[in-house]
Amino acid sequence: MSRKKKPLPLLEDIEITGFAAEGKALAKVNDMVVFVPYVVPGDVCDLQVTRKKHSFMEAKLVELKHESSERVQPQCKHFGVCGGCKWQCLSYERQLHYKQQQVVDALTRIGKVQLPEVLPIIGSKHTLHYRNKLEFTFSNKRWLTEQEIGQAVDYTQKNGVGFHIPGAFDKVLDIEECLLMDDIQNRVRNAIRQYALDNGLEFFDLRQQVGLLRDMIFRITNSGEIMLTLQFHITNEDEHKQADTLMQWLGDTFPELSTIVWVNNLKCNDTFGDLPVQVFKGQGFVYAQMEDLRFKIGPKSFYQTNSEQAYELYKVVRDFAALSGSELVYDLYTGTGTIANFVARKARKVIGIEYVADAIADAKINAELNGIDNAEFIAGDMKDVLTDDFVAANGRPDVIITDPPRAGMHTDVVRTILNAAPDRVVYVSCNPATQARDLQLMDNDYKVVAYQPVDMFPHTQHIENVVLLERRNEQ
Repeated sequence: MSRKKKPLPLLEDIEITGFAAEGKALAKVNDMVVFVPYVVPGDVCDLQVTRKKHSFMEAKLVELKHESSERVQPQCKHFGVCGGCKWQCLSYERQLHYKQQQVVDALTRIGKVQLPEVLPIIGSKHTLHYRNKLEFTFSNKRWLTEQEIGQAVDYTQKNGVGFHIPGAFDKVLDIEECLLMDDIQNRVRNAIRQYALDNGLEFFDLRQQVGLLRDMIFRITNSGEIMLTLQFHITNEDEHKQADTLMQWLGDTFPELSTIVWVNNLKCNDTFGDLPVQVFKGQGFVYAQMEDLRFKIGPKSFYQTNSEQAYELYKVVRDFAALSGSELVYDLYTGTGTIANFVARKARKVIGIEYVADAIADAKINAELNGIDNAEFIAGDMKDVLTDDFVAANGRPDVIITDPPRAGMHTDVVRTILNAAPDRVVYVSCNPATQARDLQLMDNDYKVVAYQPVDMFPHTQHIENVVLLERRNEQ
C-alpha cells in the first residue's frame, strides 16, 4: 500500500533576503534556504512550497504582503510565465548592483585570488529593445497559462509561436509582444501567425515531428537592415508551395525586411548549422557597423546580441590589451573574429582560433571586407589546435585574448597559455564561476590587475566580466 505524500507547506510572511543562481531570489526559513522566482530582496510574501529537499526548498509566490523598495512594475505582459527576463520586477539600478556583486563573489569565493577593487559595472544604455537577434518556435501545442486553465474553456485552437517553456520541451508560450527587440518582430510574427491560421498552414508538432512551420529568427542590425530566417519542415510539393506563397506574402507585406532566407529542416532538432540555407529575397545576409568596421552577418553567424554593449565590451578588451602596434596577439574562441578584427589595427598580427568552421569563414570575410591583412584565422578544437607545437610554429604571443563558452577553458588550454607565457591575458567570460576556476589555475603565474563587469542582458541574471591578467615577475 503506497504512503500518501504529505502536502507541501504554505510559508507565511517570509522576507526575501537575496539572490542565488539562475536569477532566483532566496529566503531562509528555520535555517533552510528557500528559492523563489519573480520576487526581489525586501519583499515580504506568502510562499507555496513546490519542492522540498533535505537542505533546501523551492517555492512560488502566492501573495505579496509588502513590496520591497527595490521592486518595480514589470512592463512585459508575459512576465512570470515566459522563462526570460526574470529580473524585470527589479529596478535596473539594483540589477547592476547584484550583478557586480555576483562577479566579486565568484572571483573571491571560487577563484580565491588576490583582487584589486572592482571597476564599476558598465550598464546598458537601453534596457528594452536592445537585442539584435530573437528566435521564436512554432508549436501545435501552445502552453496554457494558469489563468486560461482556470477559465474552464475547451481550447480547440492550440497553435502558437513564441518561446519554449522551461521543463516542457514540446510546448511554447504564444508571444503577442516581446519588448527585447524593435517592434518589427512583433508585427511580423503576429502577422505570420494570423496568416497561417487563416490559410490552414500546419504548426510543428515537436513530438510527432510533423507540420510545415517550425521556427523563425529575426536579426536587426544598427545599419537598419533586417534579416528573417524561416525554418520549414517540407515533405511534399504542396507544402513547398505553401512555404513559397507565405514568403512572397511576407516580402510584399513587409518591404522593410531586407532579406528573407529559409531552411528545410527535417531533423529532430532546430539547429541548422549543417543544413543549406536558401535565399528567397535580398542578399541572404546583413551588415552591422562598429566604429569604422563593417561585419557581414549571415543566418549562421554568431554576433553579440546587444550591439551597443558589445561595443562597450570590446573597448574594454582593447584597453586592457594595451596594444602598441608591435604585438603578436592570439584571440582564442574567436567566433566570427569580431574581437580579432576590432583590435587588429593596433597589433602587429592577430591569430584567431575557433572550433566552428563556418564562423572562421565569416571571420576571414570580415577581415577582407575591412581591409585587414594582419589577421589569420584557424578552425579547430581549441585544446587540439593551441598546443606547445602551435606556439613554437606561430610565435610566442605577447597578448592572449580569450572568450570561452560558459564552461570555461579546458585545462590543456590553460596549460598551453601558461607555457606560452604572454605578458598579458585578457579573459572575457559570460560565466564568472568558471572564469574564477580558471583564474585560480593561473594564479601562480599571473595576477589579476583589473576586472570590469559589463551588463549585456538587462532584466536577466547574466553578466559578462573582463579580467586583465599580467605575468608575475620571475623570482
